[in-house]
Amino acid sequence: MPRRYEQLKTASLDEPKHESTRAPNRITSLRLGLSFILILVLASLTVIQIRPSTSGSKIIFGGSETLAGYDEDIKICASNIPPPARPPAPINPWASLTIDEMVVIQNWLLSTQMNLNLTRGDTARPSDNSIYMIQTYYPPKADVLEYFLSLDPRDAPARFARVTIHHGGAVEPVIRDYLIGPLPVTPATEMTHLANIYHTETLPYNARGYDALDWNLPEIHTKIAAPLMDAYKELLGGLPNGTIVAGGAGPFGFDGSFRRFWLNWQRDTPGFWLHPLNLWQYVDVSGTDTSKWDQLKIVYNHQVFDTADSFMDAFHNGTLKRVPPVTKQEEDLSWSTRERIGALRDLDNLPGPRSVSFAGLRFRVDYDLQYVSWMGWGLYLGFDRDMGLNLWDIRFRGERIIYEVIIHPGNDPYKSSTALLDSYFGMGQSVRDLLPGYDCPDEAIYLPATTFSATGIMSRKRAICIFEQDSGRPISRHLGFERSEFGAVKGYQLVIRSVATVGKPSPKFEYTFHVDGTIEVRVSASGYLLSGFWDDEQGAYGSKIWNTTLGSLHDHVINFKVDLDVGGTQNSLLKTSLSQEVTTQPWFDDDWGEEVIQQKITREYIDNEDEALLRFPANFQGGYTIVNTDETNKWGIPRGYAIHPGYSPVHNTVVGSKRLLKNANWARYNLAVSRRKDTEPSSSSMWNFNLPGAPPVDFHNFFDGENITQQDLVTWINVGMHHLVSLPSSISRIFFLTPFNYFDYDVSIESANAILLQPPKKPGDPFSYDDYNVRPAHCVPQPPAAFEYYPEQVYDLDGKPAPPSTVEEMRKASELYLPYLVYVPFRRLCSSVGTRETASLSRNL
Repeated sequence: MPRRYEQLKTASLDEPKHESTRAPNRITSLRLGLSFILILVLASLTVIQIRPSTSGSKIIFGGSETLAGYDEDIKICASNIPPPARPPAPINPWASLTIDEMVVIQNWLLSTQMNLNLTRGDTARPSDNSIYMIQTYYPPKADVLEYFLSLDPRDAPARFARVTIHHGGAVEPVIRDYLIGPLPVTPATEMTHLANIYHTETLPYNARGYDALDWNLPEIHTKIAAPLMDAYKELLGGLPNGTIVAGGAGPFGFDGSFRRFWLNWQRDTPGFWLHPLNLWQYVDVSGTDTSKWDQLKIVYNHQVFDTADSFMDAFHNGTLKRVPPVTKQEEDLSWSTRERIGALRDLDNLPGPRSVSFAGLRFRVDYDLQYVSWMGWGLYLGFDRDMGLNLWDIRFRGERIIYEVIIHPGNDPYKSSTALLDSYFGMGQSVRDLLPGYDCPDEAIYLPATTFSATGIMSRKRAICIFEQDSGRPISRHLGFERSEFGAVKGYQLVIRSVATVGKPSPKFEYTFHVDGTIEVRVSASGYLLSGFWDDEQGAYGSKIWNTTLGSLHDHVINFKVDLDVGGTQNSLLKTSLSQEVTTQPWFDDDWGEEVIQQKITREYIDNEDEALLRFPANFQGGYTIVNTDETNKWGIPRGYAIHPGYSPVHNTVVGSKRLLKNANWARYNLAVSRRKDTEPSSSSMWNFNLPGAPPVDFHNFFDGENITQQDLVTWINVGMHHLVSLPSSISRIFFLTPFNYFDYDVSIESANAILLQPPKKPGDPFSYDDYNVRPAHCVPQPPAAFEYYPEQVYDLDGKPAPPSTVEEMRKASELYLPYLVYVPFRRLCSSVGTRETASLSRNL
């Protein structure tokens, strides 16, 4: 199809000529006739239809293949197929494992030759040995850079998998991570204990990965739910597996010596997170002997009971202080659905604007290698169970700027008895297919992602979307009247996006690339709120958002690992401070006096890791930059990339809580800079969630007094917010990585999507201009595809497509619960023990 399109030309209307036999009314008749014809023309224009012809090269107007008055046919726009990319290497060293690779690794581990006594995850109990996770283990950086330098296949880094096994059948049950490789599996493949990324020698079994059997075994129903059935029905208005559901508040342990959690109940209705009920049960599921699992406490309406019998005695003898009965208004639960409400707004019945690339897509994609390039940018994509989308080998104008950007999901949210580290539940595992036209524009390109779980393998076709957008504003502009100083450069951007639904919130992670070398990192969240049960004592801990619903105060802090390589791997940390000074100069002897108060820049290099646990200065008077002192620009200034805070550069409010004692030390700062080590791949780990007192990864251990001058550095950057819950509740957090004397000039001026104006030679003449021959293309856009949304494809542990899931099964997979007699989805964690009084009770247990 031709890539250039002709603009529509204005059609001419020939006025018909009529003669009248009645001379006295000739002028009037002519006017009436012309008016009638004009009305017909306008009416016909309102019903004119455009549809593509079968040839794809013409459009048909009202059944005609040509448009009267046009010199040429109008073309149909090019299809939204990106041109192929040209990656710097023929492999993606960070590619996810394929389904076949996962199945082969699993079967190899299950084989008798490995002698691991494994039970398949889909039938395993806590007392069994089972595989919990299989995913790519990223290769050492030095190996990757050596390969990229030579591109010799013999230098390609070996491929390894990380496998987590729950050794519940061992004499002393433990968790272990293993490295499996090199891949593919051959007689040379080995299994070695992966321990050098952790600061503890063992991973206690009580800190094991999420297991819905913790609260869905028959023993749990017998001890916890069955004795309270009458109370559930009368006090909460329903029964488990019917009209009420429960969830557990984490963490489930402190140092590995126990595994316990609070269960709280909610109405089972759309948006159940916003319908908490005033009953909590504290449950012990420590160890692997389920006969010893038990209920330790019951809390109802600020009253504490040590046993089910004592609670039921109070329930029956009238001494229980009951919550007032539900009113008819409270019985209407429809307020928490997502159905549209309210009057239709003016013109909202019309579809809004949509973006169309009339000349075809301007970014390139290699689907097999998951490599993307655009306007001088190029990068590989990766995806894993813990973190989801990650970016690798980001280059701009042929130079590597960043080796690695990975999100490390944080304490999100945090309440008096709840401190969630989302990597435990799997940010990548929580990703589902994006909604075309809603999560991403109509012409976005989608890439898939696959993750392994203990019970099956999940593949999403639309896990990641990529699109170019017009920001609607120039990236640079100036009005001037000297030659070549008046012009503008269009602010186009490339966006890479993924969305996870982790229980209540649906965080959206996106990376935006600008033509001036800036990278914008944004996390946005919406969905359902963190809530608790409202009563009159809760005003200091949140906001009342419904009759008995408290929007609970909490913090969101999310950590990003950014491995900047500015002019190479040897970099330094520059601190810039702004202050004021009083100065005098001989020429100040004028009407204003001899002294001037002015700003002053102070630059200093931070040489030691221990001094690189940082917070932004008051009023943001200064900042931090990663520079290469051995690489300068044309003007002799060290080249660098600055870290700029965007919306809400917060750190955690609560310090010293046992639930975040050591496992989220990174959240105490705005950013930190450390020496890069392959043994420190993450600021946290999935095991940290249940081990706040003895975390396998203690972020503070990264900082051991090492020199950070001209070393390979990693910057750990936090974004978040102090969430004072209100309605509505949508939040965004941003930071920027911007060139800091990295170039010799503003490189956005290289863009041909720009205009340069010259002043008129004669007064009253228009400005002349140069648009570099890049002019708006015009064509008939392809119609948007009809909206369709299918469930993700699930494969069994043999890699075979599983039968289509029921709605209940999809809910189970999304919320990570197993249906049994007690219906308990995992992610209903955030609604428990959020009140002041109950929180104090939990602290005393």
